Amino acid sequence: MSLTNWRRMEAVFSVSFALCFLFATGVHGDGLTVLQAPDFVSFQKGDWPISGEKIPDLVALTMGFSVQEDLSWPGLQAGPLFQRPRANVLVVVRGVDGLALPQSVASYPLENPVPFTLDSVAETVHSLFAEDTPVVLQLAPSEERLYMLGKANAVFEDLPVTLQQIRARLSQDGSVLASLPLNSLSRNAEADLLFLSEVQVLHDITALLQRHRHLAKDHSPDLYSLELSGLEELSRVYGQDSPQYRDATAILASVLKKFGEDVYGLYGNNAVVEVVTVKTFEAPLTRKSRSILESKQISNPGSPYNLAYKYNFHYAVVFNIVLWLMIALALAVIAIAYNLWNMDPGYDSIIYRMTNQKIRLE
Repeated sequence: MSLTNWRRMEAVFSVSFALCFLFATGVHGDGLTVLQAPDFVSFQKGDWPISGEKIPDLVALTMGFSVQEDLSWPGLQAGPLFQRPRANVLVVVRGVDGLALPQSVASYPLENPVPFTLDSVAETVHSLFAEDTPVVLQLAPSEERLYMLGKANAVFEDLPVTLQQIRARLSQDGSVLASLPLNSLSRNAEADLLFLSEVQVLHDITALLQRHRHLAKDHSPDLYSLELSGLEELSRVYGQDSPQYRDATAILASVLKKFGEDVYGLYGNNAVVEVVTVKTFEAPLTRKSRSILESKQISNPGSPYNLAYKYNFHYAVVFNIVLWLMIALALAVIAIAYNLWNMDPGYDSIIYRMTNQKIRLE
């Protein structure tokens, strides 16, 4: 066999092996992978696609909340009424075609990858558990790098927020740089630092939860929404065929696997951990950032005029209660007024009847 034919066969074998590895062990293309889930949250294995705009409804249903529209998707079955997971962790990875995530609960293809947020789920958590201390942590690519809500903000006040703070954190003790095999990644390049900063934040979140285990043992559910764009920046700067991108993909796959296992264990094997991989979103999503310790909450973050929401999922129930109660009271008032108007005091009233008898005796 000639050297040229041998090289061709070697290339075909390598490509086939890589494709089989991706399809067998992880996410291929845009997809949703459930890394961890308790037994009572029943995800069914299958290739049922789910739309990107339905991800918030899926997260709400896994946490036991109601949604405005029924989710007609066979991947999630109805669970017990009185059991809900203590936390839901959703990690969105942008700029990647596939991640090797073995030992997952289930994986599904993602169609219509439009931008989405979990703001509606966060508002539900705060409205139902206002007296408790739910952790609602949202990490998204923005000017301040971090977006947080909730009364447990003081626990995460040491979390690095800006890129300058994260650079300083990477040079401190306990940095992920000491344990990660950087290989072709550089500590000085801007795109590499962005990716490493996101890995550092994932590490710091689990470290803070380990120091404050009471947050994972209370009765209020916690919500984590983490959006990572480091791979997208590496792909734009170096390209997907670059060694930096390949090394970063391998690092992120192992980090996400460990992150899911750590969070799942901290919540007593009672948490749902999902990973959404998307190459690019079909439309840009803008988010107004704010300080991580901001205590003021507006009723509608999407409105620049601080307007209230027109309705929520309790609107129909409250409306029917008020409507029929008012109708019943109005009918009761009409019936009472009609009977009083047509009442004969001499025969229908005991007061006048006794008065008439006394008059006749005299």
